[in-house]
Amino acid sequence: MKKVLIALSGGVDSSVAAGIITKEYEALGATMKLYCSNDNDILDAEKICNKIGIPFYLLDFEDDFKNTVIADFISTYKNGGTPNPCIVCNKILKFGKLLETAEKLECELIATGHYANVEYKNGRYCIKKAADLSKDQSYVLYSLTQEQLSKVIFPLGSMTKNDARALADELDFDNSHKKESQDICFVPDGDYFKFIEAYTGETFKEGCFKDKNGNILGRHKGIIKYTIGQRKGLGLALSQPMYVCEKNVDTNEVILCTNDELFEKEVSVSNFNWVSIANPDKKFKALAKIRYNMKEQPCTIIPISNEQIKIIFDEPQRAITKGQSAVVYDGDYVIGGGIID
Repeated sequence: MKKVLIALSGGVDSSVAAGIITKEYEALGATMKLYCSNDNDILDAEKICNKIGIPFYLLDFEDDFKNTVIADFISTYKNGGTPNPCIVCNKILKFGKLLETAEKLECELIATGHYANVEYKNGRYCIKKAADLSKDQSYVLYSLTQEQLSKVIFPLGSMTKNDARALADELDFDNSHKKESQDICFVPDGDYFKFIEAYTGETFKEGCFKDKNGNILGRHKGIIKYTIGQRKGLGLALSQPMYVCEKNVDTNEVILCTNDELFEKEVSVSNFNWVSIANPDKKFKALAKIRYNMKEQPCTIIPISNEQIKIIFDEPQRAITKGQSAVVYDGDYVIGGGIID
């Protein structure tokens, strides 16, 4: 019987994944102690392990989290981008450090509560969307390598959220109706500007709001406080609605434009990870999305190098944002993804 290390967050999804895995495999449970970890969540994870009768491990990855996820988060904002820390966490911790730990514990596989599927076809491991498209998390998993995908199980891939809660009730889990976390775990109040100033001890200087013609429209309160497409919270009284379209770190300027001017067709993407196919040598048609909560849009993919592509959308897309991820699909399958630059 194969041995599996199950990643437990204390929430219902990973708990149900553990309940499923223990029926088919020899299982161990593990919770990662991170900078943002909640003691109650750790306790809930341990309770689940005790309930289903598997060993529980608490893994201290707090320093790793600070040095990678939080460091990237702050660096991206300071360089004019808008980061997605969950993708970095998946790449480095959940499917990096956790797999290293699994090997030390002599586990062949790891399992998580992500809503996604892994399939092997045409000689490659592929990420496929979850059956429950409203919960699908394939977008945040694009960075997984072929080796990592060969060792990952997603037990919830064929289930709906309601199915998961029903199974948690059936298994008599205390957390079966626990509320889901929606925010960035280390910025629970959503005020990332306040978090960055407190964490780094830095203050970010005021500067000018300008329009595309270089006209000064007012003063901003620190360049990292704004993101592409933002309208609310600018603190300006203008003759028409204006939105953030660019942040110039070198001059400490935030550029504003009209809504129509936010739309663009071309996206340059770096650090691209090819998943369902190897790096192609010619352009091809596909679907892509430039943020988590959007529907994939028809486009042409132009490979530039092994880790860089250009996406040309059939129709202009609103507020393409540096630092976010662009993920390319072939139907339900993830072709690959990378960082918008």
